[in-house]
Amino acid sequence: MMWYAIISEDNDNSLPLRATARDAHLARLRSLAADGRLLVAGPHPAVDAEDAGEAGFTGSLVIAEFASLEEATQWADADPYVAAGVYRKVQVKPFKRVLP
Repeated sequence: MMWYAIISEDNDNSLPLRATARDAHLARLRSLAADGRLLVAGPHPAVDAEDAGEAGFTGSLVIAEFASLEEATQWADADPYVAAGVYRKVQVKPFKRVLP
């Protein structure tokens, strides 16, 4: 098993699209967490604030453990946010955890 960073960029005006797929998106992340395979996950606010409000988000970052790059990519491609049109680009890269 190895860590992989899934770096996603949102389409413009993605906030309403996020709302439609958020529950399914979070369910998949919770499943990884329950298996002990999720290091971190969250969105990138479009503004420098804890609560992005109507500004929305510019993308997301997930760092999770998978057996291979292919498996990580397949998991990322099946994200409900992809199907809902939230993301314009998704990149999956191996990640070497050093700290903490």
